[in-house]
Amino acid sequence: MFTQFFLAYETFVLIPKVGIDINAGFAIITAETRWLTKAWLGAVIVLFLNTSAYSSEIFYGALRAIPKGDIEAADTFGMLGFRKFRRIVWLAMLRLAWPSYTNEAIFMFHATTLVSFSGFPVWRQSGDALYYASYFADKTFNMFVSHPIMAVYFIGFTLLIILLFGFFSKRLNRHIAPEQKIRFRFKPQFIR
Repeated sequence: MFTQFFLAYETFVLIPKVGIDINAGFAIITAETRWLTKAWLGAVIVLFLNTSAYSSEIFYGALRAIPKGDIEAADTFGMLGFRKFRRIVWLAMLRLAWPSYTNEAIFMFHATTLVSFSGFPVWRQSGDALYYASYFADKTFNMFVSHPIMAVYFIGFTLLIILLFGFFSKRLNRHIAPEQKIRFRFKPQFIR
């Protein structure tokens, strides 16, 4: 991800800011490229392309893992086309892909911290928690206050993502009997 951010930043900076002339034969069309040099837009493009690639593989794998018996049962009941896809294939695919997609969403949230390290400057430093934590640490010479506060916010947002995706996972798997569901048990591994 860091390499992708770096390469995209360098590519967007090297593209001429005034535009690229395209000769259409009867006229010359100038494609505006100045908007690519904005840091937030470059970061959004890289994050979008990265997550769309991983998400497409996640959902493709889930689509391939749907049990053939489910599709044959839908055919037996006479479901065709979009109705079979909406009622059988789509829901089974979501149930199978949801844990992996939850992981991808958490990864994307964590990848946003790489934006400021990769060369994409944050616009006027507004909203950049790392910038404010470093600024506070530079002024007070105490980084044991600002950086743990930032880490607590980061962990809190990650737990919020986990809770939201967990709620939707429960909703997707509500048809499974309670005794068949795998319960999460916290087993800390202490130093032995």
